[in-house]
Amino acid sequence: MSILALGLNHKTAPVEIREKVTFGPDIIAGALRSLQENPAVKETVILSTCNRTEVYCILNEEDHEPLADWISRFHGLPSDRVMPYLYSHFGLDAVKHLLRVSCGLDSLVLGEPQILGQVKAAYQTATDTGTTGKLLYKLFQHAFSAAKQIRTDTNIGNSPVSVAFAAVSLAKQIFSDLSEQTALLIGAGETVELAARHLSQNGIGRIIVANRTVERAHQLAAQFEGYAIALTEISNHLAEADIVISSTASPLPVLGKGTVESALKERKHRPIFMVDIAVPRDIEPEVADLSDIYLYTVDDMDEVIQENMRSREEAAEQAEEIIEHYVDDYMGWLRSLDAVELIQDYRGCAEQLRDEVMKKALQQLAKGKSPEEAIRFIAHTLTNKLLHTPSTQMRQAGFNGQIELLEAANTLFQIKKTDNKT
Repeated sequence: MSILALGLNHKTAPVEIREKVTFGPDIIAGALRSLQENPAVKETVILSTCNRTEVYCILNEEDHEPLADWISRFHGLPSDRVMPYLYSHFGLDAVKHLLRVSCGLDSLVLGEPQILGQVKAAYQTATDTGTTGKLLYKLFQHAFSAAKQIRTDTNIGNSPVSVAFAAVSLAKQIFSDLSEQTALLIGAGETVELAARHLSQNGIGRIIVANRTVERAHQLAAQFEGYAIALTEISNHLAEADIVISSTASPLPVLGKGTVESALKERKHRPIFMVDIAVPRDIEPEVADLSDIYLYTVDDMDEVIQENMRSREEAAEQAEEIIEHYVDDYMGWLRSLDAVELIQDYRGCAEQLRDEVMKKALQQLAKGKSPEEAIRFIAHTLTNKLLHTPSTQMRQAGFNGQIELLEAANTLFQIKKTDNKT
């Protein structure tokens, strides 16, 4: 068996590729079951976020080509459209990759905390679907524990650096005084909530929250004295917005070029700053062609993020050391599984010998032998039977000059020298 991490992320693939291979909530269970049908796959988890799509598998063999092809086929894409952007990690490297991802060390924003919740949700979905087992259970528990310790023991989460923070920082560069501006937030997930929090802390004038579920929009808007609307009402309120930040799970754009053009006319071409954090994108790319529109995607946030992440680099070095410890621990546990079957067989043999000797001892008692004689028979016979094969093998190892085997036997049996003098 081997562990595989296969996928693509913001480092290897542009947003126009990433958005084509996402696994939304409505299809991920079916995707997990489809992947599990591959005879090489024993366990699997799919992680799909704005910045990455990754498949974690326990395989019967080290052959990931069919799985890479599966990603393309599942999304109806030619293999050569996806393959150039894929990376794969096996064994120890796969374990380390998952731990680094869970701790935010592989994120667009170094150390961002949202990814841990996304990893936990991905694992829970796979567990609910029935595609995980004890190997991935142990692996993901290690990832969660490592992330928790890194948050506790390092300062990696102390600086407010995230895609949402970067978006608000950029808005502050464009609008010197946010108190005069209105922000329209599309979606009501963690990223949008974080953006709302940063906007509020920077004194935004008004917040409008648009979401498919209006009740959830109301809950979020109420925290920041804003008001909520449905996605279908965006066209009626877009002209009020100076800032638009969008992050939904919609498979199709929720804001088109025509709607934005109408809003600009109503605003008399006062500019609108837009940030599309979603993958697939929420805002049609053609919107960027309009005058008075400043549209940024997650990929455009990189420069802003780089300026705000330097304080986390030292903490990241400490985090890497913690990760190494957890990787070593998991790999040690994985190697220990190889001994489980041997231990079970060894115990089975010993128990079989015990039963045979006990049976004979009971027969002796039935024939009138004393308990003391029966006990002596058990001790003598069982000792001889248990020691016969190891003694024979060690004697042969000495004859063959296999010193390493003798040293291993000494380590295995923890043999202590005894004084035979009387």
